[in-house]
Amino acid sequence: MHKLRTAVIGAGFIGPAHVEAVRRLGFAEVVALAEVLPEVAKAKAEQLGLTRYTSNIDEVLTDPDIDIVHVCTPNHLHYPVAKKALEAGKHVLCEKPLAMTSAEGEDLVKTARAAKKVAAVHFNNRCYPLTRHMRALVETGELGEIIVCNGVYLQDWLFFPTDYNWRLEPEFSGETRVVGDLGSHWLDLCEFITGCRVKELCADFATFIPVRQKPKKQVEAFAGKILTSDDYELVPVKTEDYAAIMLRFDGKARGNVTISNVTAGRKNYLNIEIYGTKKAVGWNSENPNELWIGRREANNEILIKDPSLIHASVRHFCDLPGGHAEGFDTAIKQTVRRVYAYIAADGIAKGLPVDFATFEDGLRELRLCDAIVKSARENRWVQV
Repeated sequence: MHKLRTAVIGAGFIGPAHVEAVRRLGFAEVVALAEVLPEVAKAKAEQLGLTRYTSNIDEVLTDPDIDIVHVCTPNHLHYPVAKKALEAGKHVLCEKPLAMTSAEGEDLVKTARAAKKVAAVHFNNRCYPLTRHMRALVETGELGEIIVCNGVYLQDWLFFPTDYNWRLEPEFSGETRVVGDLGSHWLDLCEFITGCRVKELCADFATFIPVRQKPKKQVEAFAGKILTSDDYELVPVKTEDYAAIMLRFDGKARGNVTISNVTAGRKNYLNIEIYGTKKAVGWNSENPNELWIGRREANNEILIKDPSLIHASVRHFCDLPGGHAEGFDTAIKQTVRRVYAYIAADGIAKGLPVDFATFEDGLRELRLCDAIVKSARENRWVQV
């Protein structure tokens, strides 16, 4: 088998993380970086040691030597870039959200099926060893029947009125911000771990900073900002800083999640707790190598990530022995590894089971987001 050849589209915060993940596989290589801003493409390519870079995305998409395209652009470009890549015969790994609307998501699902290409969405929280262990506890019945799912996804990188990013602008990010950006991760992980699907929900939105100071020059997400007052312009904000969502799942389960990116001190805090009729488990992304296990009749536990202690069926999600931390970058690598292994094994033609989030999963999250936005606007429960 030839070494799989990859092009990464988008050189912001997440694009370089994808480059690193591919390089860590050993049986694939990143051969091109595309970014709409030529100066950014050049600077990031040099930083990453890539010799080929371009601001012409079509040039990369039509290259017959490229097997896989990673779509790491701002949200509004996910649909057109992913669609062109599939139509050009490329496999695609797309950042979430899959598209700006459910209609675009439906079209991408149809395009991927017609092209018979692997089409994955980067829900990397599925690939931490301990979130996989949580899923195994559910599947083996060790938690009992799931009755409550709750949690939060909190960040603080938009805490100040001077904090700004393209995600604040609906034309680039979509009509929902924290729900689409953060909530989609939490909801996907919750349904993935529990096997329960949200059937009805009720949401409340708030925008605590209605006017922000937008920098007149580009500032990368999560980057430190050293700007003066003359470097800003005042702009109104139309998307939510905060969302709280009550959830009703199929079966008995109920739940809730709070999402925000204006919560001081929380850098990237996805916390999820699953309560069953036998015991409970809780995990958070800021401390990903520990799993809380709750009991009524005995002491609670903290399970430290160790391949010898987690379910045998998910030990292959650990590359390091116990006591050696595996975090965000490793979860990306584990996601990419499964997508690439499926491609290398000709998984579609052979009908092999899929072990990663697909475009169908991406469409599911778009439909959930639609229902959440509708609920917040109409102030009522909405069926999914």
